[in-house]
Amino acid sequence: MSITKVTDAGLDRSRIVTPLITNGDMQISQRATSQTGKTASGYYACDRWHINLTTLGTWTIAQETLTSGNAYNAGFIKAFRMDCTTADASPAGGDGLWVRQKFEGQNLRSLKKGTSSAEKLTATFWVKSNKTGTFTTAFYDHDNTRFVAQNYTISSADTWEKKVLNFPADTTGAIDNDNAVSLDLRWYLGAGSNYTGGTQQTTWGAYSNANALPSGHVNLADSTDNDWAITGVQLEIGEFDANTILTFPFESFDNNLSKCERYFEINEGGFYGPVYATDSDMRVSVPYRVKKRANPTVTQISGEENCCSSVTVTGNSLDQTVGARVQGTNVFADGATKFFNVKFSADSEL
Repeated sequence: MSITKVTDAGLDRSRIVTPLITNGDMQISQRATSQTGKTASGYYACDRWHINLTTLGTWTIAQETLTSGNAYNAGFIKAFRMDCTTADASPAGGDGLWVRQKFEGQNLRSLKKGTSSAEKLTATFWVKSNKTGTFTTAFYDHDNTRFVAQNYTISSADTWEKKVLNFPADTTGAIDNDNAVSLDLRWYLGAGSNYTGGTQQTTWGAYSNANALPSGHVNLADSTDNDWAITGVQLEIGEFDANTILTFPFESFDNNLSKCERYFEINEGGFYGPVYATDSDMRVSVPYRVKKRANPTVTQISGEENCCSSVTVTGNSLDQTVGARVQGTNVFADGATKFFNVKFSADSEL
């Protein structure tokens, strides 16, 4: 939780605000700080930030460390960075590339979307690219197939610029109250002609590919010289401008990490001690640090043992959202101290 000072009619009041964006300062990067050769959609580098990539270039995706510039002076020391390593200057019509954060429906009750009291929204972020021009940020409503977009301009190459974008309220299309994806906020970095054939949709309405982007939208994949980075992403209820936007809701590192671990965590566990049983399996439950959003995909990263023929990890048979099960197979018994240990990931991303 973060505490934000709000001034209302001359009175200074404190309120507790839960940020809608998770890991907006890009501090958490459990998977890796840099991943190369990416040509498909997935979660890479900074936690909670998903790449939607359909045959539009090859990319290095990284957590960048900042040491200077306007974003650094605003308190940010990490950023999410995309570097083009194989260009695609002539994308096919259906090709696309965007960065996004997905939201569970049950976390969006404060938006009041689909009611007569629906709220306006303001998205704020710091962005930098070598490539100047028009870029697009948009909301996509998965529950009701609705969409709205706003554009921003990168004016100065290789310079951190702060952008503030206002989005209208949507009185149509209520959000589901569940743990599935209901909404995503996305930053388009390039797309084929299928996305630019109509009139860009800057008010809420039924989604159409043709109305997503304006003509002349930047294609970040058109040169291996191109890069794009973002940090300080926040989403506020209400309409703000550069002068009235609330300060970024910095969170403690451990609180930020805990929120990310609802969707993905790296853990390890096993057994250490004397073993007397032989030719049997030994199973040890390993609790997750944070209960997962849904049953996760458990993947073994590494393992070691001196006790058995193999060691594996699977979901806990009782409740897969709370822990995993590490298993040693064909345990050797002689009463001596034995061990087996596994490092694994648990992925419950939207």
